Amino acid sequence: MSDVSPLRNSVYSRLLSAQIIALAGTGLSTVALALLAYDLAEGDAGVVLGTALALKMVAYVCIAPIVGGYAHKLPRKMMLVALDIGRALAIGCLPFVTEIWQIYVLIFFLNSCSAGFTPTYQATIPDVLPDEKQYTKALSLSRLAYDLENLLSPLFAAAALAVLTYDALFSVNAAAFIISALLVLSCTLPASSIVQREKGVWKNLTYGISVYLRTPRLRAVLVLAMAVSAAGSMVIVNTVVYVRDHLGRSEQDLALVLMASGIGSMVVAMLLPKYLDKFSDKPVMVLGGVLMGSALFLGLLEPDFYQLMPIWFMLGAGSSMSQTPMGRLLAKSATQGDRPSIYAAQFTLSHACWLIAYPLAGWVGGKVGLDTAFLVLGVITVSSTILALVIWPKNDNEELDHVHHAHDHEHPHYHDEHHDHDHEGWEGEEPHVHPHYHPKIRHRHAYVIDIHHETWPKQGT
Repeated sequence: MSDVSPLRNSVYSRLLSAQIIALAGTGLSTVALALLAYDLAEGDAGVVLGTALALKMVAYVCIAPIVGGYAHKLPRKMMLVALDIGRALAIGCLPFVTEIWQIYVLIFFLNSCSAGFTPTYQATIPDVLPDEKQYTKALSLSRLAYDLENLLSPLFAAAALAVLTYDALFSVNAAAFIISALLVLSCTLPASSIVQREKGVWKNLTYGISVYLRTPRLRAVLVLAMAVSAAGSMVIVNTVVYVRDHLGRSEQDLALVLMASGIGSMVVAMLLPKYLDKFSDKPVMVLGGVLMGSALFLGLLEPDFYQLMPIWFMLGAGSSMSQTPMGRLLAKSATQGDRPSIYAAQFTLSHACWLIAYPLAGWVGGKVGLDTAFLVLGVITVSSTILALVIWPKNDNEELDHVHHAHDHEHPHYHDEHHDHDHEGWEGEEPHVHPHYHPKIRHRHAYVIDIHHETWPKQGT
């Protein structure tokens, strides 16, 4: 089963098609939004776009934990369909705006829907593809989809604008979200697993981030996410300044440099599944951080155009090495029912890193100089990589010996290795809820933070 392409799975192939179609539409809207901002604000279009991007990040950071905290209470397929329809409505309204504040409201609503859709979608894939090798290939395909969107969307938008107005691009994007919703609706998704969790609004809202931060390997993943955002912000924010102002090159040369980064990411995404069969995630992801840090320090040598291309290729390749395996670590760090919360936590915390890195790259590059930007972002990238290596447990085994201390509590549960207790008959069918007692026990199994495992066991205990 492991050698079979994930595309042979009809549910996954439809979900991937939905992702690709939605990404393609979003890429067209990115160009259209810039033109709409220019029509409404002219010389202040950059301020409008900057504010819209900031609102996008705020939506990602604030909304994803809310959705992740309650995703287990909602039917997964209908939730994904509803969020796609919400995105279609938001993007479909953009051609009719007449005021700048209306852009801000619609962009915030659009990205609030995306903040719910994306982590829920990502958490669904390992349930659809329980085989690890197939899931690894699926992660690479997802990475390729994002990179191709970044590379090809500007080209498609330019071709479309030759015969259409930019308002039509918003309509195309709305149609893409509707098609995505129909593809998800056509799938039979695996049933959600029972979630064993205590009640309480605050506990649900903070559950995913709390579990995430109590899992040592995920703390390392978060630090690596800071390295990825530091290196990526140099590419996204400062490439245009370096190529156009510092080197005095053309817009076509700018596109080539950005393509070099995208190609580096795609090459690694295509090769990575084969190497992840031989190596664990940790050395591959750390090597990606080293590659990104090395590339940024090479930028201190003031590369010319032809030297900049391989440096940007290294940045793209390193980013892909560090990001692509993250999904595997998230999947094995949570129970099936808790995956939406964990993926939402990753979505929130990684975008918080970008929220720090974007303005830092722009401010240092613009106010102090590009050499200093290479240095500062390089130091952040390398320091984050070293810290991740220190945080990551040396023996990161899935199965761990551990002790459960005696306690009692109440939550939905099945009879399993943690619930071997007597009943009086009134408790009802499983999963059921009633107060129950856990005696002290020591055993070994695949360990994740959940209601019965609240702290990570110390190695050797």
